[in-house]
Amino acid sequence: MEPKPFELGLYTFVENTPDPYTGQLQDPVQRLRDLLETAELADQVGLDVFAVGEHHREEYLSSNPAVILAAIAERTRRIRLSSAVTVLSSDDPVRVFQQFATLDLLSGGRAEIMAGRGSFIESFPLFGYDLDDYNELFEEKLELLLQIRNQERVTWRGKHRPALENQPVYPRPVQHPLPVWVAVGGTPASVVRAATLGLPMALAIIGGVPERFAPLFELYRQTAHRIGQAPQPLSINAHGFIADDPKEALEVSYATSSPVMNRIGRERGWPPQSRAQYEASTALRGALFVGHPEQIIEKILYQHQIFGHQRFLLQLSVGTVPHRKMMRAIELFGTEVAPVVRQEIASRTAPLRLSKA
Repeated sequence: MEPKPFELGLYTFVENTPDPYTGQLQDPVQRLRDLLETAELADQVGLDVFAVGEHHREEYLSSNPAVILAAIAERTRRIRLSSAVTVLSSDDPVRVFQQFATLDLLSGGRAEIMAGRGSFIESFPLFGYDLDDYNELFEEKLELLLQIRNQERVTWRGKHRPALENQPVYPRPVQHPLPVWVAVGGTPASVVRAATLGLPMALAIIGGVPERFAPLFELYRQTAHRIGQAPQPLSINAHGFIADDPKEALEVSYATSSPVMNRIGRERGWPPQSRAQYEASTALRGALFVGHPEQIIEKILYQHQIFGHQRFLLQLSVGTVPHRKMMRAIELFGTEVAPVVRQEIASRTAPLRLSKA
């Protein structure tokens, strides 16, 4: 069997933070219009995935990814449309399935759910959930989501949601089964769960030395092999920025992302990141994908040698990036980075063909 082509895509939280150059906030209506343009361009330049994360904070406009993705579906033709992530712990799996089944119908079979716990906790008090149930909520709701995905009529009982008794869930999607990925934060237990359930796994690497995550990928594969599960795709999700000039890429990415990351750091008790530390993280062995296309190609291929993953998603807008520069970054990613990466990885993973004597 021929291996599937390596997939490259983008993800966003639809940030609406102050412009680092003017200090002004963009009008939310215009920010969403700009977002639709970026998704349309990503489709046109041949990227494989466009994903929208769920957040419930003032600085993001993405509290409902399914609605945003539905708007994108009408302006695109082939790109896959995913959440990144759906905060399943504080949502209703029935509604999540219905929303993404509807998106799948609207898009002609291009929808995906990336389920996770989320990187912030605002949704828990907002929807009336107790953070003490953090792990139990996710496990229970993921179980229900997968049952709904696999069965039109559902009988189910749990602790955190009313029971279902032979209850049909509609509409049904084009894809059967509707793709569900699990986003993990780096704990071995989460990796084992994803492998045991036979679900593809996405791991965000946004800091530190990426090689330290290699044992998690190996744990996933070993677990799947041990229980006889078919191998599923693995994804790396990362931060970065691309420009024709590497100095410009560094300046834009640092100016836009450092205020955001340092604000989050203050909330969580992390020390501020210096300019020198940021630049070090853009080196080949660092976590950030910042530079001109050749640098991005080199880094994706370098990490592929370590992880052997099948998908790479890049977040270009950790803060507010000027729209013109964002569009150029997407163009470079799709037209210069993606073709080279796909060709090289295809040559690495192609099965050996023995010539006949």
